[in-house]
Amino acid sequence: MAEPTRAQRPAGVNHLVLNVADIERSHRFYTELLGFEHVLTIDQGMEMRFYRSGPGHHHDVAIAQVKEPPPPSDEPPRWRLGARKVGVNHIAVAYPDREAFLAQLAHLQANDVPFALRGNHGMTHSVYIADPDGNGIEVLYELPAEVWEGDVKRALLHFEALPKEGPGALEDDADYPVFVSREAR
Repeated sequence: MAEPTRAQRPAGVNHLVLNVADIERSHRFYTELLGFEHVLTIDQGMEMRFYRSGPGHHHDVAIAQVKEPPPPSDEPPRWRLGARKVGVNHIAVAYPDREAFLAQLAHLQANDVPFALRGNHGMTHSVYIADPDGNGIEVLYELPAEVWEGDVKRALLHFEALPKEGPGALEDDADYPVFVSREAR
């Protein structure tokens, strides 16, 4: 009799591919607004573009042109954290540190990208935006592991809402709460 098998722990999510209505518009969003590097375009019956966050990554995100996109809309793309349809809720794009994150928020705000939600989680500080097709994008930086690893559950449940507009949306408190399990106290 064969030994039972079990799932292996993955190393992480390697990349994400999004179907888009207008590949040029999405290309500008992922390069000019989020800062990804464009590494390759292929068009073999379907146009796709590949992007990476930097050396050491072959690609983090790819976009694929939908063959029959919906007609253009004058409505801005909308995204809400609450699930409204089956599919990807949002993807998280991490910036290397607090300073890069704050500079990225200022860049988004200067380019009139609306913030759907701004807040501090127990393990990240984040802003949620929508790409041109309404896909949710969480722009974040990770807090040091010693802040959240003592009680991951409580850190995941923690959320402090912050302003979505104006100068307050660009402020960030580096006095992080530390999550320690009740058993460890």
